[in-house]
Amino acid sequence: MQRRIIPYNRSLTEVARKLRSDPTPSEARLWRYLKGGQIFGYDFHRQKPLGNYIVDFICTDLNLVVEIDGSSHNQKIDADRHRDLWLESAGLTVLRFQDRDVTTNIQGVVDAIVAWVMENR
Repeated sequence: MQRRIIPYNRSLTEVARKLRSDPTPSEARLWRYLKGGQIFGYDFHRQKPLGNYIVDFICTDLNLVVEIDGSSHNQKIDADRHRDLWLESAGLTVLRFQDRDVTTNIQGVVDAIVAWVMENR
């Protein structure tokens, strides 16, 4: 799979750095399963600026973005849809999971990511 180079808004660099230093409990929990090449050796990065957005997790080798939606996303459905369309137009696939699923069924979330990777690597 060919890596995509997506320019980003440099003003988001500091925001992304702050988000990495203060993750939500769900982000921290999922990160334990994604970091260090634990999924078939693929590297994931967290809180990465892409365009005018910051994505929760990205694997550039797979062109895969993983997002965790907390309760604040209930009011941002249209914004999330627009964001996903932009990311997909850049050649990325977006997998979205609910915060409560990461909290109550982390293995199911990890299994879904692994299944996607197995089908698309």
